[in-house]
Amino acid sequence: MAAADEAVTAPKRGGAYQSLLVGLLSINFGILFFDRNALNFLMPFVKPDLGLSNTQVGLTASALSFSWAIAALVVGVMADRQGRRKVFLIFCTVAFSACSFLTGIAQTFLMLLAARMLMGAVEGGVMPVCQSLIAVAVRPERRGLAMGVTQNFGSNLFGNFFAPVLLVWFATHLGWHNAFFIAGIPGLVMAFLMWRFIEEPKTAPPQEHPDLFSHVKDIFSRRNMVICAIMSVLLVSYLVVCWAFMPLFLTSVRGFSPGTMGWLMGSLGISATAGSFVISHISDRVGRKPVMIVCAFLGLILPLGAMYFLGSPWLLALIFVIGWSLTSTFPLFMATVPSESVPHAYVTTAMALVMGLGEVLGGVFSPTVAGWAADRTGLSAPLWIMFGLAGVSGLLALFLHETAPAALDRK
Repeated sequence: MAAADEAVTAPKRGGAYQSLLVGLLSINFGILFFDRNALNFLMPFVKPDLGLSNTQVGLTASALSFSWAIAALVVGVMADRQGRRKVFLIFCTVAFSACSFLTGIAQTFLMLLAARMLMGAVEGGVMPVCQSLIAVAVRPERRGLAMGVTQNFGSNLFGNFFAPVLLVWFATHLGWHNAFFIAGIPGLVMAFLMWRFIEEPKTAPPQEHPDLFSHVKDIFSRRNMVICAIMSVLLVSYLVVCWAFMPLFLTSVRGFSPGTMGWLMGSLGISATAGSFVISHISDRVGRKPVMIVCAFLGLILPLGAMYFLGSPWLLALIFVIGWSLTSTFPLFMATVPSESVPHAYVTTAMALVMGLGEVLGGVFSPTVAGWAADRTGLSAPLWIMFGLAGVSGLLALFLHETAPAALDRK
């Protein structure tokens, strides 16, 4: 075990390579989210062209989430073993770029659905592989920050800010088919850069994996784990429903131009990019529980603002930024609180359960249900669903046991 630990804590390269690795992986994951979210932001163009119903819009989001969740669970286990991570990462990057091209040539709902399912299957395993590379290469005292930047910075900056602004412009001037073709190009560039500059680790970070079925009862005997799992389902639903239906609501119901809609959706990326670091830092100081309560209830103002605020789009963007701070608690209920609530031997299993349940039950079913509701009562229905999800999450957070060391020391 000593030799194994040394493999994890003694990186082969210095600080320059570590920074380069984190930068490349963060940008690559950002481009991945750029491609994942592209259909959401382009749906005001795609839906009328292909004659889609709101239920079909929801199904495209559900299909991607389902295949993403399955791939993440399978590859997450494989990534903890010895393997050629660099080769797998490059293959997946080329593959999800190809899936963007496939989405661009879709002429029917079934072609679109198949392209999105395939994209989820090749994208889902990327983050476990990235974090495995970080675990080997980055020094322990910087590993937490490196993993946070890898997962949060690029995905929010590119996937939630640049994506709506650029893709809507491309679709307006070049057509939505060409917008998907253009979206696939950066991934090919990143595949080349990672092939050129990232080294294949000679030693993978070995980890112990307790049997899931043997320990799941013990894990969920703890109140925090039950609450975190339910919050994961609810708030992943909130996020996916917003991505799938907010662009349509803003253009079809509120009458905003596609360009204004793109900037409003882009404000969510600004919120998440900043909040993913700021919110976690505040939780270290004041505690996990109060931060999760406040942010969940702040999530109520986003759908309310979209439906009822009639002032300047700039002020509406500010409402979006504040309301979207809810998503900055994702690292807390998916990783931090579970890791502080269970014995060390259960940590990997506990986090996998919370993340997997959120993606499968929240990401898969919620957009289809929201689309069904929209077809029957109008596009306000998904936003009222978001309102309910945020409210229930805030109430659940009231029953958490505090786990932050600083907060416990004060008590």
